Parts: sequence; structure tokens; C-alpha cells
Amino acid sequence: MEQKETCFAKRVRCIVKLGGAAITSKHKLETIDEENLKEVSSHLRQAFVLDSTSANVLGMDWSRRPGQSEAPSFVDDFSDQPAGDSESFIVVHGAGSFGHFQASKSGVHKGGLSRPLVKAGFVATRISVTTLNLEIVRALAREGIPSIGMSPFSCGWSTCQRNMTKADISMVIKAIDYGFIPVLHGDAVLDTLQECTILSGDVIIRHLAAELKPEFVVFLTDVLGVYDRPPAEPGAVLIQEIAVREDGSWSVVKPKLEDTSKPVEFTVAAHDTTGGMVTKITEAAMIAKLGIDVYITKAATDHSVKALSGILKGGIPDDWLGTAIRYMG
Repeated sequence: MEQKETCFAKRVRCIVKLGGAAITSKHKLETIDEENLKEVSSHLRQAFVLDSTSANVLGMDWSRRPGQSEAPSFVDDFSDQPAGDSESFIVVHGAGSFGHFQASKSGVHKGGLSRPLVKAGFVATRISVTTLNLEIVRALAREGIPSIGMSPFSCGWSTCQRNMTKADISMVIKAIDYGFIPVLHGDAVLDTLQECTILSGDVIIRHLAAELKPEFVVFLTDVLGVYDRPPAEPGAVLIQEIAVREDGSWSVVKPKLEDTSKPVEFTVAAHDTTGGMVTKITEAAMIAKLGIDVYITKAATDHSVKALSGILKGGIPDDWLGTAIRYMG
């Protein structure tokens, strides 16, 4: 895969994946879960913006909101403020009720830009996912987080038969070094063999983790973690710890499942063109194989606050609900 030499000054503490289902209403087309997104944005500020409290947040979204007669102005609030600082982190978000519908209906993930429906779907998918990206950037900015939206397509990322072949992260690195927080997303990209496809946010995180070596990675989802079967099924058990082996395979460490011969089951929504939980676990295992701990837990909860804080690296508390994925060495 074509990749420029990685050279950066600031160490990335964490890469955060905001699951699409956690920040959007998955059964309502292009509908954001405003309450969850606001809570997640506040938790990110608390975890990574130094000396930050809700009382001293200086908002950076100066655009007019629906229902407002004029744009808010916070310029005077910044005049006597010392330069703020934050630990370096990156946000990658899924699409949820944005993008998946357009991609699945037009077959963008299967390729074939010569077909009018696919080309139109490519455009429609990017309109949808970049709309969501802007709203997430604005939510973070309102919490005083200097967030910058970055689209893989616009950064020149591309694939070959759905495998990533080009991913220039130079602008991501430059943004971090200048004190910004990059916000990337799953995107429609060009593919040298099938002309186009969908690049999953989970795949993006794995690549960023391999290049930037964060201290840990957190997946924020709409469920508490990985279960031994679809969580809606009776008797579903939350898997608390997964160990990844040298060859990339993995096994459940905690709890001890009664039937170890039965494989862990996953479900994928019919409109999900990125592989759902199957892709998430596969990519998380590959990240853990790099020696980087991965935590999967429910967004906008006390469990996500603990995961974002980094305290789980010192040990998993008994009252923490989520899934830790680690390299067993």
C-alpha cells in the first residue's frame, strides 16, 4: 500500500470510534440522536481537554443554528483567555442512518461507476456522510474541542478490490501537530479494480492505529460490548475480555462460556454495507495485535467515561461493563 513516511511530533493518546448506531436514530433516515451526541461530546472534552469544566467551555461553532435569528458570537470570550491545550486524539465515526441507505440502494459498495445508478449513489452517499460529519464536528466544537472534519475521499484514500491501497495521513498528522482534532468518517472512495466502494470507519481506525500507535483505542457503540450472541436474544452474555494471538485469531478469556464449541454469533443489518460487528471485531483484533488495547462499550455512559480516561490500562474494574480486547503475547 502506498504510504508516505510517518513523521509527527505529538503522541496520539487515543483514537475514538463513534458508532453510527450510537449517535444516530438507526430506524429514522438521516436523524441524529442529539442527546447522545451532546453527551459523548461532553465526555470527550472531559477526557482530553486539559483543565476543562462545563463552566469554562468556549464554543467554536459560530454558525447560526436552526431557530436562531443570528449567529452567536463568542469572540469577546476569548480575549482574556490563556491558550487552551488538549491531549491529542482522533475521532472516526460511522454512518448510522446516514449513508448506508444510499449506498445499499445503489450498490456503491459493489462498484461500477459506469452505471448511472451507482454514480448517482456515490454522490448521494458522500452528501449524506459528510452532512453527518459536519454535525459531529459542530457538536465537538460547541464543547470547545478544536475539531476539523476530514474525508478519506478528499484526502486521496483509495482501495483495490475493497482493500486499502492508498491512505495519505500527512494532513491528519499536520492537524494534530497544530493542535486540532481530526474527525474522519466511513466514506465512498475510488477503487482501482471495481471503480468504487465503501471504506469502513473500522478499517480506517485500524490503519490510523498502525501508523500513529495510540496508547489505546475506544469503540463507542449502542450496546455495552461484544456478546456471545445477538444481545437482544434471551440469555445473551457480555464478553468482558478477548485475547488476540500472534496469528490474529482470538478467544474469549472472560467470562468462561458454558459452550466453548459454539462460535460467537454476530448480526449485520440488511442496509449495512460495511460488515457491522463482524468487521469491528476483526479490525479490533488486528489493532490489539499491535500491542494497543481496545475497549468496546456503550456510548454516553459511565463505562465510556472510564474507557476514555485511560484508567482501564491499569486493570479492568469489576463494575466496568464493556469488552476489552488485548494481545496475549
